[in-house]
Amino acid sequence: MSDNDGFTFVAADADSDKRLDSFIAEKIPHCSRKLAASLIRNGSIRVSGSAKKPGYRIRPGEVIQGAIPKSEPVSFQPEPVQIDILFEDSHLIVLNKAPGIVVHPAPGNYTGTLVNGLLYHCPGIEGIGGEIRPGIVHRLDKDTSGVLLVAKNHIAHAEMSHQFQSRTVEKKYLALVYGHLKQKNGTIHLPIGRHPTQRKKMSTISKKPREALTAWRVKEQYHGLSLLEITLYTGRTHQIRVHCHAIHHPVVGDPVYGIRNAGRRISQLKENGDRVMAISRQMLHSRQLTIHHPVTREKMVFEAPIPKDMHSLLAELR
Repeated sequence: MSDNDGFTFVAADADSDKRLDSFIAEKIPHCSRKLAASLIRNGSIRVSGSAKKPGYRIRPGEVIQGAIPKSEPVSFQPEPVQIDILFEDSHLIVLNKAPGIVVHPAPGNYTGTLVNGLLYHCPGIEGIGGEIRPGIVHRLDKDTSGVLLVAKNHIAHAEMSHQFQSRTVEKKYLALVYGHLKQKNGTIHLPIGRHPTQRKKMSTISKKPREALTAWRVKEQYHGLSLLEITLYTGRTHQIRVHCHAIHHPVVGDPVYGIRNAGRRISQLKENGDRVMAISRQMLHSRQLTIHHPVTREKMVFEAPIPKDMHSLLAELR
């Protein structure tokens, strides 16, 4: 099926009780569940002529009809932005994202982004995923460094999106946080959603929260600071930063979820205070990503070295 082709499916007995968005994603290789959900919401996909919600449970004999619109061309241009490639084949590009670089264009950052560089390096990813973020399966904040996965075709994008949604991808981070935790390891199971009054922030006191689960382990401790190895079991926006803030051990250098009394907290660090004051970004690094290749199904583990600024800081703290 090519883009913009109409389709008609008749639900079989084996399809009974499947979610509508999952059914479409299964039937159409280059259509992710996220894209299917969007098309269902805007009425482009209907069940026996009626509009439904993405989570509608289909019944045998129902007729599902619709069309996958042609991918809209991106409006931003390829640029020779330097990218650090950890792995590349005909289906995937795995990058070591540098801190300070924006992943995809947005108001105030229409040039010099990672996507601009990807379009220059691999023009064929334009339109992959049906969004303005070509090839991007997941994202990292501007000032977070480390492993980032990019799909080079629709099949890879759909399969990798499914792996992230089904939580079969293993994601490990390193985070430098304030204070010493009382235990050597633990979990944070607090739902996350949009902050009720500050709409640019996420929060654990949201009116419409979604499940969020983070596991942590203390790797090293310094005077007033701890280096944590963090495993993400869900992928909510700003999850690590919000969860660390919620347990009163915010990520060092975080300008949004940092501590209100940062001055007093930093003064308690004694000789480490000056080092922390000089930090210009959150000390958060996507250290390791474990996936299964979208075509060969081979288990693959990718690891990004700690960036220079974080490596130097840790060396000084030690």
